[in-house]
Amino acid sequence: MAECKTCFRHCRIEEGALGFCGARTARDGRVEAFNYGRITGMALDPIEKKPLQRFCPGSLILSVGSFGCNLRCPFCQNSEISWSEEAKHLADRAETVSPEELVSIAERLKSRGNIGIAFTYNEPLIGYEYVRDTGKLAKEKGLRTVLVTNGTAELPVLEEIGPYIDAMNIDLKGFTQGYYRDLLKGDLEQVKTFITEAVKHCHVELTTLIIPGENDTEEEMRELSGWVGGLRNPGGEGVPLHITRFFPRFRMTDRDPTDVALIRRLAEIARKNAEFVYVGNC
Repeated sequence: MAECKTCFRHCRIEEGALGFCGARTARDGRVEAFNYGRITGMALDPIEKKPLQRFCPGSLILSVGSFGCNLRCPFCQNSEISWSEEAKHLADRAETVSPEELVSIAERLKSRGNIGIAFTYNEPLIGYEYVRDTGKLAKEKGLRTVLVTNGTAELPVLEEIGPYIDAMNIDLKGFTQGYYRDLLKGDLEQVKTFITEAVKHCHVELTTLIIPGENDTEEEMRELSGWVGGLRNPGGEGVPLHITRFFPRFRMTDRDPTDVALIRRLAEIARKNAEFVYVGNC
C-alpha cells in the first residue's frame, strides 16, 4: 500500500491498483504515473481554444492529452478520456510518446506556427511527471509549455512543474465548497491555494463554466470575481476570467444550455471587480 500525495485525496493505493483518478498506480511500494507518456489525443490548436486570450494571441500550440481525472464533473466535455466507463479501458489503446519524441514533434510543427506544447483534454496534473520531464526539454528548445487544468493538486506538484510552465488556464468551477464537494467531488480551497501560488510562476487565466441552477447566481459571481480581482500575474497585470456557457452533455442532460443573456449579465458583474473578463461558447 502506497499513499499518493498528488491531490487532496491522498489515495492509499494497493500494489498494481489505481487511485481515484485512474491514472496513478503503486509499484514496488511507491506511487507513479500509470498514464506516463500515454497519449489519447493530439492536435495543433489555436491558443485561444485553451482558452488563453492574453498569452501569445494568434498563435498555434500542439495540444496533447492522456487519460484520467481526479474530479467527477457530470458535465465533462472530455468524458471519454476522463472518468467514463470508456476512459477506464484506454491504457492499452493509448499511444506511448516519450518526452523526447513529443518535443521533436513540436519542433517539427514550428514551420506551421507552433509555439510549444499544451497539456490539456484530460487532467494533466495527475500525470505531472510527464509534464515536468517534457516541459524541461521543451524549455531547452525554446518552446512554450501550457497547462489546462482543474488546479486540484498539492503545492509540491506545482513546485515540480512550475519552472517549466509558461502559462496555465485553470478551471475555477464555482465559488462554494458545497458545489465543489457535492457535484464535482473536489475541494475549492485546494484550487484557490493552487491558483494563488500559480500566479507567482507563470501567466494564469481562469475559466468558470456557468451551470444553470448550480453556480449561476449574481451573488456567487460577485464573490468569485472579487477574489479573482485581487490576483496579479507576473508583471502586475490582472488575471483574466473566462465566463463560459454550459451545454447539456455526459451525465448532465437534464437542463437547457445556459441563457446567453445570463452569461453576459454575469460578465458585466465580474467586470466591476476583475480587470479582464471574456465570455465563451456564446
